[in-house]
This record gives sequence, structure tokens and C-alpha cells, in this order.
Amino acid sequence: MHKMLMADERRCSKRFFPGRIVLGSARAYTSRRGRFHAFLTLLIGVVLCGGLLSTAAHAEGKVLRVLAWPGYADADVVKAFETRYHAKVEVTLVDSDEALWAQMHAQQIPPFDVLAANTAEIQRYTQANLLAPLDLASLPNTKKQLPRFQALSSIGGLTSAGKAYAIPFTYSSMGLIYDRKQIAVAPRSMRELWNPQYRGKVLDFNSAQHNFSFTALALGYPHPFQLDAVQMRTIARKLVDLRRNLLTYYTLPEEATAYFIQHKVALMFGNYGTQQVELLRRAGADVGYVIPDEGVLAWLDCWSMTRAATDQPLALAWINYMLEPEVSALLTQRQGLANTLSAPAESGDPAHIVWIGPVEDIQRREDLWARIVSGDRPERF
Repeated sequence: MHKMLMADERRCSKRFFPGRIVLGSARAYTSRRGRFHAFLTLLIGVVLCGGLLSTAAHAEGKVLRVLAWPGYADADVVKAFETRYHAKVEVTLVDSDEALWAQMHAQQIPPFDVLAANTAEIQRYTQANLLAPLDLASLPNTKKQLPRFQALSSIGGLTSAGKAYAIPFTYSSMGLIYDRKQIAVAPRSMRELWNPQYRGKVLDFNSAQHNFSFTALALGYPHPFQLDAVQMRTIARKLVDLRRNLLTYYTLPEEATAYFIQHKVALMFGNYGTQQVELLRRAGADVGYVIPDEGVLAWLDCWSMTRAATDQPLALAWINYMLEPEVSALLTQRQGLANTLSAPAESGDPAHIVWIGPVEDIQRREDLWARIVSGDRPERF
């Protein structure tokens, strides 16, 4: 755009100012009429150049800046939206809740307009005054969602002071993924991640919040999102012990698939749930998926509009578009994720599903996690 404006400026200069005007020269514009004509020519040139610059700026059109997870805004889906709304969509992908938060605080210029985040993060963003309330009348496709997803006030974190700040989009449990060739009997507990027979054959997701929470469930703590200091220290040491079994940590589902196949991984904490199972099976892996007996974390990702959105009608159009049956169906077909318009073919026991919620101290968890992944010894916790 900058180059376009500069080119317009050069065209204006060549067209309206072909020569140099030297005021005060005995040979240049010695009469009042000459000076007036020079001024008039200058004024017309400025006006016409301003019009050209304005036209160039307008030619860029509307731009929507989207912050999302992999698989939520595929290129063809984005292209169809751009064509329909005569807009350009710029998508930025994240690989963790921490990365999402960092992107929203990176003083992005221009800022993001819409984002996808889980319910716990939505509550955090709303409390930080980063989200704008949604005009539900501008989101008619919400009427196509399953009844439980239309009842926004019944889902923790989506509403505040009677206003809606997020619309459910997709969800999954975060269970255990295992290689059927190496593990004949399906594991029943997250505690299997610590089984010494899987030394060097375990993959874990690189996230402070989820690791502390699923380990809390594995240890039988009743409130995995509200841990006291003693529980935090116990879990930190437990996660240090887990390092003995780890091949490595992963962030993106495609990355985990590559590790799983290339290094013959036996067991993995499936942060992306059924999305990862689908990717692995398409890559030729013979994997099973387990909901642990002690319960499993589950996430519900939603679309929200940021308070800094520069074009709110366009942002709302994006959220509504993502709820069209064809778009939601692609999410299930391509990513193996459940959508909010149709019931999944199979689901775990609702009694074992623990929807993630706000944690007691995000910074404390992240500080401890940084020490864990950096190799700090257990006795130092």
C-alpha cells in the first residue's frame, strides 16, 4: 500500500508540477495574474493528488484480522468469505493458550478483530476488557446450533452482566492416544504416562495450564483448576518425573503426528483430542483413543469479537459465517472435531468430562512450567 501511495504521489508530481517554480526570479511570474495562476495550478494539483491517494487507499478494501487455531480457517474457507464480503482476511495461527494471550498483548497494529479461544480463556479475556459484547441479532446461524450451545448463559465464561461475549464453535475431550501395536490393552488412566515401560516413548503437550490440571485429575484432586500451594508443589515434582518418559513436548497437532510416527511413540496426551486421532489415522498410524477413568479435560472453543475490532459488522459476519452448516461440516470432515450444529457420532461418558475452567494463578503455573521444561531438579520445587 505504501508503494502504491508513493507511486501516486510521483504521478501527481509529474502531471501537475512538470517544472520548478522559482519565486522572486525576474523571469518567473512577475505579474499578479501569473502568481495567481501558479497558486491555482498548485491548488488543483493538491486536490487531484489527494483524490488519487484516497482512491488508492480505498482500493485496498476491508480487512479482517483473525486469530485462531490450526484447522479453524482453512484457505478455501477464507477465500469464500473474502469473495462474499469483498474483504481480505489475514489469519494468524497460535499453538497454545499462552501464545494466544501473547498475541493479544503484542500491541498488534492494526489489532485483531476476531479470535477463537476456549471458555476459560474467554472469561479471562472478558475480565481484561479485551472483548466486545455480541449482537446476537446479527448472528442468525446461532439458531441452527444444538440447543445446549444456544443456551449461552448455561455455559460458564460466555456471558457477563447479561451480555454474550462468545459463540461456541467446536469441542473435544483431551484424552490418551496410544499405539495399538505397542499397547495391546487400552490404558485406563493418565497415570500410564508415567509407566516406566514407556521410557522415551511418550509425547506431552507444551502447556502449563493443561499439564497441571490433568495431573491433578490423575492424582485424584477434586478441584483441578483451583490448586493450593502444597498441591502445586506435588504436581510440579510429578511433572518433573514425567520427563523421564518423554520423547519431547509438542505444540501443533501436525508436529505431534510427525513425532508419533517417526519415533514410534507409544502414548500421548492428546491436547487436540479427536483432531489428532484423525490426523494420525490418515497418516497410517493404528491408534486408539481413551477417556481416562479418573476423568478427562475437555475444551469448548468459541468465536469472539475483540473490543479493538475496526469493522464490527464484518467481524460479526465472520462469526456467523463460521456457523454455516457447510463450514461447520468441513471442520468435522477435515479435522475430526465435533461441531455445534450436529451431534457427534460418538462421545465419552458425560460424567467423565471435566470442562476446563479458569485456574487459580496462571502466572504461577507458567513460572513453574518454565522451570520444569528447562530441566530443573525435583528437590528444587
